[in-house]
Amino acid sequence: MATFSLKSTLALSVAALVLASAPAALARSSPPGPAERCGPPDGVRRALTRLTADDHLAGASVLADGPCGRWTATAGTADLRTGRPMNTTDRLRVGSVTKTFTATVVLQLAAEHRLSLDATVDRYLPGLIDTHGYDGRRITVRQLLRHTSGLPDYLDAPEWEHPERLRYRHFEAGELVARALELPRPQQSWHYATTNYLVLGLIVQKVTGHSAEDEIGSRVIRPLGLRDTYWPGDATRIQGPHSHSYFTSGDGRRVDGTDWNMSLGGVGGALVSTQGDLTRFATALLGGRLLPAARLAEMERTVAADPDRLWPGARYGLGLISSPLSCGGVWWGHAGTVPGGHRALVAWIPVSSAAARPWTATGPPGRGSAARGTTGPASTAPPPSPRNSPGTAGSTRATCCRTPPPGTPHGTWT
Repeated sequence: MATFSLKSTLALSVAALVLASAPAALARSSPPGPAERCGPPDGVRRALTRLTADDHLAGASVLADGPCGRWTATAGTADLRTGRPMNTTDRLRVGSVTKTFTATVVLQLAAEHRLSLDATVDRYLPGLIDTHGYDGRRITVRQLLRHTSGLPDYLDAPEWEHPERLRYRHFEAGELVARALELPRPQQSWHYATTNYLVLGLIVQKVTGHSAEDEIGSRVIRPLGLRDTYWPGDATRIQGPHSHSYFTSGDGRRVDGTDWNMSLGGVGGALVSTQGDLTRFATALLGGRLLPAARLAEMERTVAADPDRLWPGARYGLGLISSPLSCGGVWWGHAGTVPGGHRALVAWIPVSSAAARPWTATGPPGRGSAARGTTGPASTAPPPSPRNSPGTAGSTRATCCRTPPPGTPHGTWT
């Protein structure tokens, strides 16, 4: 979901989500060569050490799943109170990665001819957007998905300068959309705003007669067997084993930010999940199991994103981010962060993105960020978050080659 420009907010617990390369690679029958053996490259371990030792994150983790199998890497602790080590099986809040789930259901409904991507908001929700110069008759479903609607983000409102003051409050989607419409119009043609996805959730409810959360559950979460993925509603505590997240308060104290009412994010940022579940989801989505080929192709048609809200080279499709690989091609996925401190990023790399087996390195380092590391067949690293972006400031660029090169820092955030 959109995030906050709080210099007092320092994420101290991060989970990096690492996904499979294309299914064709998984079907390969020959065993991996010596340079392709599964396991964390040294660059990954150095990056995780940098995060916990230099950037003072409580913990960070990477899960990779690709042609040679699955491997993990961790550093730090999942809970500072108990000292429990960081791992890749704990649940966490995944923030704006939620948007990809929501976009998937919107595209499924489009494939079923129950809504049109080029229909206006006013066709489904007449009068919802009709104030302060904003006009739902001129905004399409496709523009909402792509963040080109021209709507501001409610999280740009002054009260969100101190989100910890609102951490236990319940919010309704309509209330948050109305607050956004009181804000000035964005200056850029592409403007990341969780407002867009709250409106999409209301459209899904209007079209289906069920909440968007219920539709995502019945269409995506349960069919894929994502047993650790759920909507928390107003419950402030995460169910089951989970990593804790932390932020630094205005007076310099480290505060546990795990407990939070995530109704502030709704279908734009509230999901709880695990690295394994997100791996399964992204592999199913980008492997063609959740959408017809034509709709998946639409999802992957991108426009240039504002580098100040994502990172240089990033492009945004319909609920998907693409980012360049240094050897050519791109990785696909989404990043997410929540005000209490959890960060997550999920990436999927098509085999066609590199002539050789893909290895990736993502960044950047710095406060609340991931150091650039070099990982296995497909990887992610947890990003830091500027105001109102799903992921990272600075530069996030992946590297691929036949053997994993050493990781180097790239980019900063404060």
